[in-house]
Amino acid sequence: MKPEKMKVSVLAGGVSGEREVSLRSGVAVAKALRSIGVKVLEVDVKEKGVKVPQGTDICFLALHGTYGEDGEVQRELEAVGMPFTGSGSEASALAFDKLKARDAMLAAGVPMAESQEWTPTCDWKPPYVLKPVASGSSLGTFLVRTEDEVKKAVKEAKKWKEGGMMIERLIEGAEMTVGILGEQALPVIEVRPGKGFYDYKNKYTSGATQYLCPAPIPKEKAQELQALALKAHRAIGCEVLSRVDLMVDAEGKPHVLEVNTLPGMTDLSLLPKAGRAAGIDFTTQCLRILELSWARCHKGAKV
Repeated sequence: MKPEKMKVSVLAGGVSGEREVSLRSGVAVAKALRSIGVKVLEVDVKEKGVKVPQGTDICFLALHGTYGEDGEVQRELEAVGMPFTGSGSEASALAFDKLKARDAMLAAGVPMAESQEWTPTCDWKPPYVLKPVASGSSLGTFLVRTEDEVKKAVKEAKKWKEGGMMIERLIEGAEMTVGILGEQALPVIEVRPGKGFYDYKNKYTSGATQYLCPAPIPKEKAQELQALALKAHRAIGCEVLSRVDLMVDAEGKPHVLEVNTLPGMTDLSLLPKAGRAAGIDFTTQCLRILELSWARCHKGAKV
């Protein structure tokens, strides 16, 4: 089925701390699809057990975080045979659990920062990163550079009940991200937050972060990062789209941080930026996501 013939329900909002960002993603996607005549229904997801409007051909998932990227909504849609965008439930759940995802990527030979599950008795010395095992948009993430910051970070970490916390060796260097669309690695983006690290505020406040796309790095280095991003994407079992975040240390060695299966689709989001740098406008990107997802849900059927 051609995307232009589909009745698409855009699922946005959700129940996680990323609800407001998700709503913005949903509005952007719905506007783009309507601009080319696609029949769109916008669904504000306010609780689990989402009700998909009757007559929907495919759900475009603009959800982020818990009950969005963690495989749960994907399992619900799979159970009723409803096609949806992005990866299936198993890959989504694996990518969302950073410790399980780390194990899968390390097994595939993907270089990553040293990390482990965090417990109150963990005796790591700074600098390190303390972050939730299962969350997005850097919510609940703390950079611990000195002993004085340890107690504060631990106090905040204890408030993060769902999914637990992990500790990761802090890598100083350049932060990069690579979007994946189908089997194509998009141009590398370098992320330069103006103050602090690339946290929730810097991600979603206009002007707070500088994005260099394509990143000002040699062609060979860009190709290395793109190949590594595709390797991480495949190690998780992702399909259709993802965004792979990396750090390049002072010696030039890249380390994958995580794989995001439903990256943001707002005006500040990185997948759309990378797409534009590759000559793929936002509307075309949304259409391509629909096409690839329809084929995935129908086992390779042509659109």
